[in-house]
Amino acid sequence: MDILQQLQQAPKRWLVTGCAGFIGSNLVEALLKANQQVVGLDNFATGHRRNLDEVQTLVSPAQWANFSFINGDIRQLEHCQQACSGVDYVLHQAALGSVPRSINDPITTNDTNISGFLNILVAARDAGVKRFVYAASSSTYGDHPALPKVEDVIGKPLSPYAITKYVNELYADVFSRTYGFHSIGLRYFNVFGPRQDPNGAYAAVIPKWAAAMIANDDVVINGDGETSRDFCFVANAVQANIRAALADISQSEVFNVALGDRTTLNELFNGLAQSLADNGIHYTKAAQYGEFRSGDVRHSQADISKAKTMLGYAPEYRIRDGLKLAMPWYIQQQ
Repeated sequence: MDILQQLQQAPKRWLVTGCAGFIGSNLVEALLKANQQVVGLDNFATGHRRNLDEVQTLVSPAQWANFSFINGDIRQLEHCQQACSGVDYVLHQAALGSVPRSINDPITTNDTNISGFLNILVAARDAGVKRFVYAASSSTYGDHPALPKVEDVIGKPLSPYAITKYVNELYADVFSRTYGFHSIGLRYFNVFGPRQDPNGAYAAVIPKWAAAMIANDDVVINGDGETSRDFCFVANAVQANIRAALADISQSEVFNVALGDRTTLNELFNGLAQSLADNGIHYTKAAQYGEFRSGDVRHSQADISKAKTMLGYAPEYRIRDGLKLAMPWYIQQQ
């Protein structure tokens, strides 16, 4: 990735919140490999220390020495202030994801995703960081039916989680207008890849199904399987974060981060089975079908032209490429 090569010419100090999580740990890995100084903040609510341990095995000892970890919570302003001290760029990934989780426990989701977001935003502003990049969400599009999804056309939120991610964008915009502190929100569309947790009630579909197939368990598809998503390999999201941090943009913006394509759940099921077969594991069970999941949208696909134009974003990995790269990791976890 040319953007990472650019970084190596001028090392900076980065804060990655949620650094022990899925996307956060992939960002830490990429930045350390580019010889950057990285501060990580996490409270292990959904992240895992094993993710950081794995990153340590993938970088050199000298690169790992450039990483400092803070065991802290974005709901505590003093933790955010400590983490932002002396930082050039903030990549804010810490959040409670999952639509079902937010429906079951809206208060904790609100505390983390709104109050926590405001804490880290204020701390970053006060520390004078050069750029604040945050994980936004495709859930912000809500019930708007048009495809593909374009940044400035959204509908009504369909879950408490979607509300929290939209409020993040509103705060970022107000901070830009009021304080001249500009942020970039990245509306992720179904990011997947290594270190995405396959366990728990709120596991994302790809690692959850991969784990079930490897164990020769049943796979249950919510609905008829024709629900579609724009699945985005994590390396594409890493590229978008770094490009957003370095972009010459003088106001707050939001960008779709995706592939710009659509895959149905039935197609995903078959693709996972094929990827497993390529690794010598043959899953022969038919998919089981259940009820549609509350709060889910039927179809999702991103228009990524704005990110391409303004950030130079160019996704390098299609879903088949991502599954090929991720599958050995999923197999290793079993």
